[in-house]
Amino acid sequence: MRIITSFLLLFTIIPSLTFAQKFNQAEKELILAGDTATMMRIIQITEPEELKVLQAVSEDISYKDKLVSVLAKRMYSAMRDPQRPGVGIAAPQVGINRNLVWVQRFDKEGEPFELYLNPKIIWQSKLLRKGLEGCLSIPDIRDNVLRNYTIQLTYQDTEGKTHTEFIEGFTAVIFQHETDHLKGILFTDRLKEQQNGEYHLINNETNLYLEKLLKRQ
Repeated sequence: MRIITSFLLLFTIIPSLTFAQKFNQAEKELILAGDTATMMRIIQITEPEELKVLQAVSEDISYKDKLVSVLAKRMYSAMRDPQRPGVGIAAPQVGINRNLVWVQRFDKEGEPFELYLNPKIIWQSKLLRKGLEGCLSIPDIRDNVLRNYTIQLTYQDTEGKTHTEFIEGFTAVIFQHETDHLKGILFTDRLKEQQNGEYHLINNETNLYLEKLLKRQ
């Protein structure tokens, strides 16, 4: 019995990236519709078919797929469009339901943009931070969203190595926003979700909150 239990536990904690698949034909065609210097179009919630893509749950991608680098470069160009630059982007925003994101690391020297494959938030603090958010896929809407102040993230790099790190502050907010995209969740969904919650402000200067836990009946 112990052997079976140990095996099941091991199977549970093995990252899903073990089962990551390469891009399918439709994804390949979209990625190769332009060269690496050509930005991909960022899809919008205002288009019903594109909204379906944004609301879909994405799948892990194999770091071995040679098209990862092409997709990453085209995503980066879309995110840094001078007309509407952003601080992060997820693959679903360019029509690819795969777990791939760019995030600007404001917590590092030089505030670099970094690429993350198959990122997963595996822990989050009770402490919350309220801040203004917008989205490249949601035109003309910006609002204050509550996010966990600190998160623990696991992810792969482009060489397939797995990393785990703690991230806090505004950079943690960006990761939460982008990984939500991978789960088909938009920041406007978080706003609706938080309308029914009760939160206590504990620090006026930095907008830190704790959620009130309701007693179970």
